[in-house]
Amino acid sequence: MEKELQIVAFRVGREIFGLPISVVREIVRVPEITGVPTVPEYIEGLINLRGQIIPLVDLGKRFGVAATEASSRKRVVVVEADGRAVGLIVHSVSEVLRLNPSEIEEPREVLPGNGADYVSGVGKLNGRLVILLDLSKIIGGEAVREPRGAPESGERAGTAKSGQKGERRTPAQ
Repeated sequence: MEKELQIVAFRVGREIFGLPISVVREIVRVPEITGVPTVPEYIEGLINLRGQIIPLVDLGKRFGVAATEASSRKRVVVVEADGRAVGLIVHSVSEVLRLNPSEIEEPREVLPGNGADYVSGVGKLNGRLVILLDLSKIIGGEAVREPRGAPESGERAGTAKSGQKGERRTPAQ
């Protein structure tokens, strides 16, 4: 009998996605975000999580899902990949699922063209489909670089009015 996989399930838009529990370090509420200029639009900025500077990738923007209004259900899924921490902003986190490997389809078999770029498989569970993500393709290479450090204390210290990159903002803005 094959060993069940434990998957952290979350929503981005209307779809359910999942990552192996082994790569998830923690799940936190969306804290204050410091914007960074001249980064791809899906890089939301940086957060300070207990003294560690972590870049944030907004999975909704990364996948081209229409933006949703600020929600108290949004979370940051902090993952470890290649020895570095990265935060993934998701619309909500639902549960830890157990999937049998026999219930996972290869992405190239079910997704046409480039649809499988970020997908490692599609799981079937009680009539639901869970899109399993390939973390290395979401945050690998040039997608997210390790930050060199926090902005200097005098930079971007004001309150954001417009939520533009390079300004501090809170999740409600």
